[in-house]
Amino acid sequence: MAYDKFKVLNSTAVPLPIENVDTDQIIPARFLKATERKGFGDNLFRDWRYNSDNSPKEQFVLNNPIYSGKILVGGKNFGSGSSREHAAWAIYDYGFRCVVSSFFADIFRGNCMNIGVLPVQVSPKFLTKIFEAIEADPNTEFEVNLSEQTFTIKTTGEKESFEINDYKKENLLNGFDDIDYLLNIRSEIETFAKDTPL
Repeated sequence: MAYDKFKVLNSTAVPLPIENVDTDQIIPARFLKATERKGFGDNLFRDWRYNSDNSPKEQFVLNNPIYSGKILVGGKNFGSGSSREHAAWAIYDYGFRCVVSSFFADIFRGNCMNIGVLPVQVSPKFLTKIFEAIEADPNTEFEVNLSEQTFTIKTTGEKESFEINDYKKENLLNGFDDIDYLLNIRSEIETFAKDTPL
């Protein structure tokens, strides 16, 4: 399934300064029955967003109207716990296209990149600056430039580079998942198969 191409994202951000956010907090296990990647955004951080009677918890950041945007900024060790893909699906389905943290669980990072969400790992010092910028002004905009691999606080011009696997970067730039990538090079695969003796 192809996704929107990720080139440059300019957006405000939603702050979630909590460390060790695991995949069960991102999408509780009771919501994993669906097999399509749809509807998971409704239950993103379900137990943090809603009371037992389904009323919104006003203190939770996703229920605070002053915060919005396509960037989610989390604390250290974001996406730990189980390997469930549904955590990345929930983040994408909610509308986020980038998650920022000072450390990601490897499987979660991979799951995000497989579906069009860019995980940007920055230094702890720079993460603090991002949180401070949002706290000073929730309308602060940030720029995520995948080609240049930079994350910029637009109000101050401060930026930091981030690392990404070349293959995943190319797929995100083109809006490809793994199958799309193979289909894109189908002719090369067929030529190789034809020219390679058994």
